[in-house]
Amino acid sequence: MKKVAVIMGSDSDMPVVANAIKELKNYGVPYEAHVMSAHRTPALAAEFASSAKANGFGVIICAAGMAAHLAGVIAGHTTLPVIGIPIKSTFEGLDALLATVQMPSGIPVATVAVNGAKNAALLAIEMLALSDDGLAAKLEKAKTDMIDGVMKKDTKLQEDLKNI
Repeated sequence: MKKVAVIMGSDSDMPVVANAIKELKNYGVPYEAHVMSAHRTPALAAEFASSAKANGFGVIICAAGMAAHLAGVIAGHTTLPVIGIPIKSTFEGLDALLATVQMPSGIPVATVAVNGAKNAALLAIEMLALSDDGLAAKLEKAKTDMIDGVMKKDTKLQEDLKNI
């Protein structure tokens, strides 16, 4: 199975990024996590991205706040799918969201919600599941479990409504 790279612009992003790592672990997806900066370590980020495919990665998740150029820099140096997590820091994360989602033509970055690390991991898992039936089955079970959970909540709500 291909690995997922989880790159954060600063170690201060870890409380948010931990949600992605937990989800990858829940699905048994191998990953590596690193701190790299689009501005402070651009050569390191470019080298990592350029060699990621050869190093066994299938998807790269990038988390960054404020100027949030990390996902774009990584995407500019690889053909692997890149998923951006805008991190809330200033302006309620709007600055990071816009910096992550507004990529020029030819440099796509899939972008999840501000602080949406769990969804970033799930999107990466869905991408890997395109060529991994075992992973696809785990995703199907998770969807079924979600449906069951909502149905149970609705059943309880209907019972509670009778007592109002």
